[in-house]
Amino acid sequence: MVDFEALARPGIRSLRAYDPGHDLVALRRRFAEAQLVELGSNENPYGASPRARAAIEAALDGIHIYPDPLGGDLKRALAAHHGVEPARLLLGNGSHELLMQFAQVFAGPGDEVVASKFGFAVYALAAQAAGATLQAAAALPRDAATMPRGHDLPALRAAVGPRTKLVYLANPNNPTGTWFGAAEFEAFLASLPSQVLVVVDEAYAEFVDAPDYASALPLVARYPNLVVTRTFSKAYALAGLRVGFAVADPGLIAVMERVRESFNVNALGLAAAEAALADTAHLAASVAGNAAQRLALGDALRARGLRVSPSQTNFLLVEFGDAASRIEAALVSRGIVLRPMGGYGLGECLRITIGTAAENARLLATLDEVMA
Repeated sequence: MVDFEALARPGIRSLRAYDPGHDLVALRRRFAEAQLVELGSNENPYGASPRARAAIEAALDGIHIYPDPLGGDLKRALAAHHGVEPARLLLGNGSHELLMQFAQVFAGPGDEVVASKFGFAVYALAAQAAGATLQAAAALPRDAATMPRGHDLPALRAAVGPRTKLVYLANPNNPTGTWFGAAEFEAFLASLPSQVLVVVDEAYAEFVDAPDYASALPLVARYPNLVVTRTFSKAYALAGLRVGFAVADPGLIAVMERVRESFNVNALGLAAAEAALADTAHLAASVAGNAAQRLALGDALRARGLRVSPSQTNFLLVEFGDAASRIEAALVSRGIVLRPMGGYGLGECLRITIGTAAENARLLATLDEVMA
């Protein structure tokens, strides 16, 4: 017998495989007639742009050949859209791939990676897989006046030490939905040593309407150690195609290109993302629908006596106390999937994706049943 566990690197041995929460394919079959309400993965319930669908159909005749290994057309479209040079862009098989690769390239055994206690789970996985040590900075307290459990930038700064190679932040953050302002972030960034790489994950940036929020993208030209990642999985509703990108200094991008897998973004993804980026009307409609339902659903949950964290994303973090596991299981048995938060140390909470008005109404009605 071969002990493959022993053959693996130490960082890999301590990893756990991704847990999707539920076998969604099996649940879809089980609730085929009643239709499963999937509110656990922060997907866009309004669907992809018609232009993206048309681009996919047009690209089908070419799926027997490899996609553009440079992703040139999409890079040029992104460069024009965000006002950056194509040399500052790195494409990924979703932003998840890029978040993992930054640790692979810039951290390793003996190094430290800093992230917030309630930051996106991938940051800890990236550090662990690279063999680096994660330094989890304390988050803001549960009863913080503005951003409960949100990023505490002074605490993150204090966690940075001589061995720190990477700092991961999400703005807005998953799973808390919280955000931080532009001025405080730039002060944080300016206080760091230039050799510490700061990765700001802006997967949910398109959903934000808070006046005190600003993307970190304009800062990339002034801070060579800053990286901003985005995705087409959320607001652009292309989660099934896995397209993401990073914006950073051209020198950093050149280093990252050495580990980027050839053809890491498939042909349909490249075509759909470029078309979706151009369909500003569809994006605006999705964002507006999300904003309206985020407000309505949050108000409805609070009216039921539940504590709902502030959110600038397409989900809400909701406290159910000791009943969270029971309620989550009861909802699944009735065809409604939410996301348990035990893996984040938030076992009393469930994360609820903002659905359509009909989906949210069904959630609330079923919630009333199981909480009665």
